[in-house]
Amino acid sequence: MEHTRENKMGVMPVNRLLITMSLPMMASMLVQALYNIVDSIFVSRINENALTAVSLAFPIQSLMIAVGVGTCVGINAVLSKALGEKKQEVVNKAAGNGMFLMALSYLLFLIVGIFVTKDFYLSQTDDSQIVQYGCEYLSVVCCMSFGMFTQFTFERLLQSTGKTFYIMVTQGIGAVINIILDPIFIFGLFGVPKLGVRGAAVATVIGQIMAGILAFLINQKKNDEIQVTRQALRPDAEIIKQIYKIGVPSIIMQAIGSVMTYGMNRILISFSSTATAVFGVYFKLQSFIFMPVFGMNNGLVPILAYNYGAGKKERFTDSLKCGIKYAIGIMFVGLIIFQTIPDVLLRLFDASDDMLAIGVPALRTISYSFVFAGFGIVCGTAFQALGSATYSMMVSIARQLVVLLPAAYLLALTGNVTNVWWAFPIAEIMSLFMTIIFMTRINRRVIRHIGEEEQQMAG
Repeated sequence: MEHTRENKMGVMPVNRLLITMSLPMMASMLVQALYNIVDSIFVSRINENALTAVSLAFPIQSLMIAVGVGTCVGINAVLSKALGEKKQEVVNKAAGNGMFLMALSYLLFLIVGIFVTKDFYLSQTDDSQIVQYGCEYLSVVCCMSFGMFTQFTFERLLQSTGKTFYIMVTQGIGAVINIILDPIFIFGLFGVPKLGVRGAAVATVIGQIMAGILAFLINQKKNDEIQVTRQALRPDAEIIKQIYKIGVPSIIMQAIGSVMTYGMNRILISFSSTATAVFGVYFKLQSFIFMPVFGMNNGLVPILAYNYGAGKKERFTDSLKCGIKYAIGIMFVGLIIFQTIPDVLLRLFDASDDMLAIGVPALRTISYSFVFAGFGIVCGTAFQALGSATYSMMVSIARQLVVLLPAAYLLALTGNVTNVWWAFPIAEIMSLFMTIIFMTRINRRVIRHIGEEEQQMAG
């Protein structure tokens, strides 16, 4: 039974495998997106400044996620490839060193939470109420982020061995706890003190801590393909190098999103704090479209890495094509939703007439980039699984820093905030051409030759 379970990613029909691996991840990501939206919906009931404060926190939050998820991408790729190659010692060391690296990541953001939050807000706005709300929110999120890093680590260990159903359980329970606790802590229900914006942060970190504990316990009970001994926890320079060879480009790629968001906030707040709030609301709403694609991607990563390690070229390419097809389909649905009911989406956040006037054209314009983004996301996953994550990083840098921010700045000079949103489709089309060029190159150099070594040895 153990042998069959270990090789599921190498023998199950590709379409069924991707659906089996991805659906639990997609469901859990949708729940994650839902609680992100619910978080802001409750906060918007305090006032628009509270919503703006939470929106302005996004660069630090996304940087925290970038470090956690990017490191996990490296852990995942190294571990899944080692499983495909039947190298159990490498599997165990990748898991143990991954835990060590995530502990260091938490210490980094503990320092940020204690010393950096106020200066971070003052660099974006001089509105004292927004700064106060922001510090209350972000300091809790950073200082208590050990729950998030624990959750990331142990969920990715489950993902690496194909046990994605349990991730749906842990993320789902964490999200439900957050959603239940949000109004209780924000508005002071059932005798709990009214914490306002800080209450949203407290609800978030409690949900993450509970999900992290659950993911750890499930690994202990169910994940017998990985044995993390005290020796495996000892830092191993070669394993850390392998993890970060793939993980650092992914961290940088996602951290670039923090820089982009920070830059956009600076550009938009020159128009009004409402424009910044709209941008924050857009990010919450688009997560409901992007999260299922990321969930599918999380199911796709170990499949691609496993079949690359096992030398199964046809399964690798079939899985990649399947992933692209599903990603474009999901993004097309998102495009239709954003084009047809942007006002309904914005009213979820208690949108004023001013917010609707700015937000409706914003959602419609930005959504033109969705389908292109779906293709790019899956191709970026292939680059990472093949150990060429620098391609993903180069595309991301070009899209968000070289094109999007300069385009947004130049469009802002027209004095019309509606023009700024066109920077997103412009940047996405440029990244599409870059992705096609890199995919053609990696197909010629790597994908086409998968399995040749095994065939020569068999011959």
